[in-house]
Amino acid sequence: MKELPTPTLALSPASLPRSPSYHRLEPALHAPAERSKPRQGTVQIVWAKHQDEVRQAQRLRYQVFAREMGARLSTPVPDHDVDRFDDYCEHLLARDQVTGQVVGTYRVLTPKQAERAGGAYSDTEFDLSPLQALRPKMAELGRSCVHVDYRQGAVILMLGGALYEFMARNRLETMMGCASIPMLHNGIVTGDVAASVWRQMQEKYLAEPQWRVKAHLPLPVDQLDSSLDVDPPALIRGYLRQGAKVLGAPAWDPDFNTADLPLLQHVENAPSRFTKYFAGAA
Repeated sequence: MKELPTPTLALSPASLPRSPSYHRLEPALHAPAERSKPRQGTVQIVWAKHQDEVRQAQRLRYQVFAREMGARLSTPVPDHDVDRFDDYCEHLLARDQVTGQVVGTYRVLTPKQAERAGGAYSDTEFDLSPLQALRPKMAELGRSCVHVDYRQGAVILMLGGALYEFMARNRLETMMGCASIPMLHNGIVTGDVAASVWRQMQEKYLAEPQWRVKAHLPLPVDQLDSSLDVDPPALIRGYLRQGAKVLGAPAWDPDFNTADLPLLQHVENAPSRFTKYFAGAA
């Protein structure tokens, strides 16, 4: 199986055991302690070490984004969501230990890898120049999704705990990323839901003015109905409960058929339910 481009990686063996936790970090980063492996039922959180493990995450992403959400993906690997940033990212996996199936994933782009990649994915959607002072200790989170059969709070909590552990162990201070609002609502493609969510965000969750960013392709919220009584997507609500702030108006992503909100989270504001497993990580 093909080796990932990070030079510290070994080739994947022909058959990988399913139970151990793998951790692939940059050479300058510190691997998490062996004791910090969160488990809930049959689901285990692991870091992808080899390309075949990343492929499992990419298959899940394709299933959720393309088949469920109707995204139009340009991908070099059929039935996989693959883009140019994947090779630079750490891939966090939620794996069912009984079936071996990857049922949840995040990808994390560290500051060093963002430099090597020529920027972050969020740079393609927003002008992030207001965040320049934060970038040396800022990681980008993205491509998050969970299999429809595992969308309970426990799996999301476990993934969140592992992300906070990663940040603490590697002395990273800020998490940033784009959170998507589907444009498909009640069977109709419309931006009214996204405009209504943005109205709520303006009222309660906007970041300080110095951190606000602008979309390269803004969703035309002024031309949409923002009066709908709708809840933000569950993932966005979760980020907000963690103390995340919205950095500006949503961008329109026509390929993924979503409106994307830029979010920023300072690790020091993490709630205790995410950090209680990793009290000794920092």
